Amino acid sequence: MAKDGDTGLPPGLETAWGLRERPGKGPRPGLSVSRIVDTAVGLANAEGLPAVSMGRIASALGVSTMSLYRYVSSKEELLVLMQDAAYGLPPEGPAPEEGWRAALAHWARAMREVLYGNLWMLRVPITAPPTTPRALAWMERGLVCLRGTGLDEGEKIETILLVSGFVRSEATMTADLVSAARASGRTVEETMAAYTRLLARLADPERFPAVNEVLRAGVMTEEGAPDEEFAFGLARLLDGIEVLVAARSARGR
Repeated sequence: MAKDGDTGLPPGLETAWGLRERPGKGPRPGLSVSRIVDTAVGLANAEGLPAVSMGRIASALGVSTMSLYRYVSSKEELLVLMQDAAYGLPPEGPAPEEGWRAALAHWARAMREVLYGNLWMLRVPITAPPTTPRALAWMERGLVCLRGTGLDEGEKIETILLVSGFVRSEATMTADLVSAARASGRTVEETMAAYTRLLARLADPERFPAVNEVLRAGVMTEEGAPDEEFAFGLARLLDGIEVLVAARSARGR
């Protein structure tokens, strides 16, 4: 039988939803869950997820490691809270009269901005569907974008999963490039330029004529390429969704 106050939720979710009471026994003045989480997020953004440990956070805050456990029970709970904090709340979308496509594109770009600003989030394994307050707020906003499309509820969920999966995949590629660049001491642009030069040496024109056409076009080292590639991919996704929306609209006539 559950004890009084036992929600049956993991500690991270209890804390995220404000359902977990903190022990009142001797808390350190000035220390709080939000300060611990903000410090952890700062470490992750500066040095990557492996840099985040209870010891490093305690050192940055000038407290003992054990004192943190009065506020955050484990590293797993901390990761849940870090992600929820980093997500923030989704921004308001375009006016309804601009349509579902503009709204969903705005939602996707806002999500990409969050991930680009917190690339460490892509290194946290996905172990469950969205359940924290801010993650659910993003889910809610994505579903709201699709109101009036004629899609059924299952299709709406599949649509936002498709779009968010594209955003996450594109951001993961960026995170991998950033990681490789850090390891080599070069910028992402320098890393891509070096790759292009290597490809030009290895790709024999007779064996790889199409690759050489791309190299001659210079598109792999163009400034702003990631943003243009993202816009291109997102537009193609939305084109496909638009076909489905049109079909559902025709069916409903």
